Amino acid sequence: MKILVLTHLRSGWHFFRYSAGQVFAGRFIYFLLFAVAVFLFVTVIHAVEEAVPPNAGQIYYFMLAPAMLLTFYPSAYAIQSDVDARMLETLFGIPDYRYKVWLARQVVQQIVIGTFLLMLALLCQAALADFSVMKMVFHLMFPVLFFGCLGFALATIVRSGNGAAAVLVSIGLFLWILTEPLEGSRWNLFYNPFAQLEAYEAMVQSQTTFYNRAYLLAGSGALLLLGLLRLQQRERYMQG
Repeated sequence: MKILVLTHLRSGWHFFRYSAGQVFAGRFIYFLLFAVAVFLFVTVIHAVEEAVPPNAGQIYYFMLAPAMLLTFYPSAYAIQSDVDARMLETLFGIPDYRYKVWLARQVVQQIVIGTFLLMLALLCQAALADFSVMKMVFHLMFPVLFFGCLGFALATIVRSGNGAAAVLVSIGLFLWILTEPLEGSRWNLFYNPFAQLEAYEAMVQSQTTFYNRAYLLAGSGALLLLGLLRLQQRERYMQG
C-alpha cells in the first residue's frame, strides 16, 4: 500500500513538473525573478516616499502586481506555446484529452502562483506588517484566477500569443484605470478587502467583498468555459 501511494505521489510530482514547464514554456525563472524585482521596486518606492511602514491594504497591492505579472505570460500564450512546440495537433488528435490537459495547466498555474504568493506573504509579514497570511493569499487568488481565465479565453479567440497579450494588457490597463472610480465597489476587479475603513463601514465592506469574490469566481468559470468551447473548432486552429 505504501509503495502504491509513493508511486502515485512520484507520478503526480512528475506530472506537476511537466505541466509547470509547459505552462511557463521554460521561462518561469525569468518571470519569477522579474516578479520579485517588481515587488522589491514597489516596496522600496513606498519606503522612500512614506515615513510609516505599509499596512495590509497597501501590501495587498504590492503583492497583486507580481501576481498579475506571473499570470500574464502563461495566460496570453496558452495556445501559442503549443503551436510553437508542435503539440497542438497531438492534443487535438486525442478525443477530449485536450480539455483535461488545458484544465490541468490552469490548475498548475494557480498552484504555482499561489505558492509564490504564500512565500511572499510570509516575507511581508515578517518584515513589513502583521496580517493574516492565508487570508491575504486567499483574496489575491480571485483576481489572479479571473485574469488567468480571461487570458486563456483571449488566447483561444485571437489565436496569437502577441495579439492576445496586447488585448490582455489593454483590458488590464483599462480595468486598472477604473480602480479609483470603482473604489469600494463590488464590480472592481482590483477591489481591496484590506483597505482601512471606519468601524461602521465594516459590515458594508464584508458584503461587498463577498459579492466581488462571487462575481470574479463566476466570471472565471464563464471565461474558462468559453475558452474550452472555442477549442472545439479544431479546423480553425489547425489552419492558423
